[in-house]
Amino acid sequence: MSNTDGKKMSIIVTKGTLDWAYPPFILATTAASLGVGVTLFFTFYGLQLLKKDIGHLKISTLGNPAMEMPMGGMHMAMPNVVSMLPGVDGMASAMMKNLMKKKGVASLEDLREATQDLECRMIACQMTVDLFELKQDQLIDGLEFAGAATWVEVATDSDINLFI
Repeated sequence: MSNTDGKKMSIIVTKGTLDWAYPPFILATTAASLGVGVTLFFTFYGLQLLKKDIGHLKISTLGNPAMEMPMGGMHMAMPNVVSMLPGVDGMASAMMKNLMKKKGVASLEDLREATQDLECRMIACQMTVDLFELKQDQLIDGLEFAGAATWVEVATDSDINLFI
């Protein structure tokens, strides 16, 4: 959708876990569908969201005391000490994926594709790509590769700047 009123939004995407993958794509697609010009700048672990295969993303239960999952009509909190047990992140990730599917939440792949279809500008931080020795063929097509100066230029011209 074209940016008809000149409003712009930039999002810095720094997280690469399943639970942190949804907010930037949901906010980007919502804003773009409302006519806002959106630029996403993916850096550090946020680059995980640009890999061709993102089905491997997991939730990190460690350090997430607000994490509650609906179970049996209640909400069960996950104590941090449980996070140290082997397989807990995988179990929590599977539970979250099943819950999202049950509730009709779009998949990350679909949201990412919608972000591109809505012509959101997606920038991979070149410094971080080099740091993590990622190859462009590991990442989805249609990306721009640039550094922090490019994001600063975008941010100073944006009405909304988000750090996720």
